[in-house]
Amino acid sequence: MMGYDWGMGLGGWLWMLGGLVVLIGIVVLVVWAMNGFNRAADRRTDPSPRPDPMDILRERFARGEITEAEFEQVKRALGYDR
Repeated sequence: MMGYDWGMGLGGWLWMLGGLVVLIGIVVLVVWAMNGFNRAADRRTDPSPRPDPMDILRERFARGEITEAEFEQVKRALGYDR
């Protein structure tokens, strides 16, 4: 008399389990790749731009960290000869 395993036996179940593992691996790989693309897009569209060197220089002068002579010297070095 035949059992209720529909003729698959242990080998059939192992093949099904192996296929399921491969399918889950593919899904994980696709999700990982999509997250990588999203992180790269976030880096390209960074909403916080870098401050202008002249703005930093003005802030330092306003706080009293540098003198007027140092301000003018650095301004010329940065190419702001107006």
